[in-house]
Amino acid sequence: MILTVMGLFLFETISSIDNAIINAEVLGTMGEKSRKWFLLWGMLFAVFIVRGVLPWLIVWLATPGLGPFEALTATFSSDPRIMAAVEASSPLLLIAGGVFLIFLFFYWLFMEPKNYGLYGERFFHSKGVWFFAVVSVILTIIVWLALGKNPLMGLGAVIGSTTFFITHGFKENAAESEKMLMKKDLSDVSKVLYLEIIDSTFSIDGVLGAFAFTLSVPLIILGNGLGAYVVRSFTAGNIDRIKKYRYLKNGAMYSILCLGIIMLVDSFGFHIPSWVSPTVTFFVIGFFFWKSNREVEGKK
Repeated sequence: MILTVMGLFLFETISSIDNAIINAEVLGTMGEKSRKWFLLWGMLFAVFIVRGVLPWLIVWLATPGLGPFEALTATFSSDPRIMAAVEASSPLLLIAGGVFLIFLFFYWLFMEPKNYGLYGERFFHSKGVWFFAVVSVILTIIVWLALGKNPLMGLGAVIGSTTFFITHGFKENAAESEKMLMKKDLSDVSKVLYLEIIDSTFSIDGVLGAFAFTLSVPLIILGNGLGAYVVRSFTAGNIDRIKKYRYLKNGAMYSILCLGIIMLVDSFGFHIPSWVSPTVTFFVIGFFFWKSNREVEGKK
């Protein structure tokens, strides 16, 4: 449990760096009172509402046979009925999350501007036009394999794809909203509300990725909540220091790819031990942190 929570904490922290940068840039245009209000009450909203309600709601919707309280405590229950319901619904949840994360990685690889941390990233980025063809082929293969095992898994794969493109649209809008916030003379209240919407949009990646670590909602809330707290701490005064570590985003995206593959493999019935996801996350992010730190030390 400790390893799982620490893995969730690290994954949430690193995957939310982009969000922290946006927050810091917008907060720099606001008054001191509004900044404190956002960092306090916005923190409560980010942890207890977004990163608390969302995973609970996902588990509840994926397992309709459970009540609200049972969905919250399902993984700690010894009731055979609850355990059977969770086991039956987990492939649908895992394949949807796996497809989402894999699409997210390939979008970053082909489309997003980046600091090139590994050989080949520049080549793939130059072939961005191939992104839609690649993910379409991947989805076709996954759905074909899933239909042979369970038709609902095929539906889950399509849900994961749909969720990616919907949230991608929200993120594009969030990026435009940030530009508007920086250019227009809006009130601090309006900026705080925009930041909460942007934070909610960016939190979806972390919440879905969390299911690669565990299906336990309380553990997800604890691990992601700690990560959200650290992100807000970065926002408060350390964001320039974090920007120096240029390859942390690369680490987050390669860990997302690994977690997506783990979720897909698990959904097809190949049991993956619970320690694998946090261990892979620590290793991948640790490598890119070392690579970033070596570059920072070399410039001194």
